[in-house]
Amino acid sequence: MVNFSAVIVAGGKSSRMGRDKAFVLLHGKPLIEHVLERIRPLGATHILLIANRPADYAYLGLPVYPDVLPEKGALGGIYSALTHSPTDYCLIVACDMPFLSTALLQRLIGLCDETPETPPDVIVPIFNDRPQGLHAVYCRTCLEPIFEDLKRDRLKVIGFYERVKVRYVIPEEYCDLDPEGRSFHNINTPDELRDAESEA
Repeated sequence: MVNFSAVIVAGGKSSRMGRDKAFVLLHGKPLIEHVLERIRPLGATHILLIANRPADYAYLGLPVYPDVLPEKGALGGIYSALTHSPTDYCLIVACDMPFLSTALLQRLIGLCDETPETPPDVIVPIFNDRPQGLHAVYCRTCLEPIFEDLKRDRLKVIGFYERVKVRYVIPEEYCDLDPEGRSFHNINTPDELRDAESEA
């Protein structure tokens, strides 16, 4: 298995939630701690956080880095993650996805070695016919094409995919691990939080 870093992006404004999503409690525990609980068993070489108020996250005991280029949204968070990562590959997830499947994430990481002669730049699952760009593995080879988009304020997360080698992971490849796609359920609003609280 390749060496990789696991990076949680927590730099969003949480405008729909009205407070920092990372610390909203779900079943008595902050969302970011649910995410950490699911990525720690993966065996990442490093676990990093991308957040613009590092002091708020100090209690987690992990390296925290602010955005390299402020106000560039989720794509800026991915760029920051790759910039600070000490490994070529990064598993990048959002802080508001408390139902991540450790087994599914492990499967994505395993695909880094699938074609060693032509390794992918991005490994991303498809859910509801859309690539899940904040639940994906990225290589540092993505830095230049992402930077080109950021310079031009083209902030769509998957906008640079057409210029790199992408390994799309279709639902049939992971439905045995997450048949309902709960991994991709993120919590953006108080209503979504209430719905999540009602789930087992």
